[in-house]
Amino acid sequence: MASFNRVILMGNLTRDVQLEKTPQGTSVAEVGLAVKDRVKRNGEWVDEATFVDLVLWGRTAEIAAEYLSKGSPAFFEGRLKLETWENKEGQKRSKMKVIVERMQMVGGRSGGSGGSASPAAVAAASVQEHDIPEEDIPF
Repeated sequence: MASFNRVILMGNLTRDVQLEKTPQGTSVAEVGLAVKDRVKRNGEWVDEATFVDLVLWGRTAEIAAEYLSKGSPAFFEGRLKLETWENKEGQKRSKMKVIVERMQMVGGRSGGSGGSASPAAVAAASVQEHDIPEEDIPF
């Protein structure tokens, strides 16, 4: 059976980008994204937010950490990945995340936080394939 795993999201960051390095030196960042949708409830249109956790790798992670901050609008494309673990009490937990493969900053720079970067930085962030060593992938 064929399958297809592709996610395209545009929204605003819910927190600052947390950039870290793996033991092998590969950059990895996690950030939250709020995506709004207008829905009709009781005859009124209201905004409904969906919150999504994103994982960025390599140069894309570095550019996001440098140019984006809480509230910044951005466009992301990637794939879904289910993380599973056991908590301290032995209960199984899981969380769906988006592994970002492409990122595009949206809008202009306002007050020095978030916004657009140079065309070179944007091009560098639009990476299709990641050259990440297998041992750096934590899942």
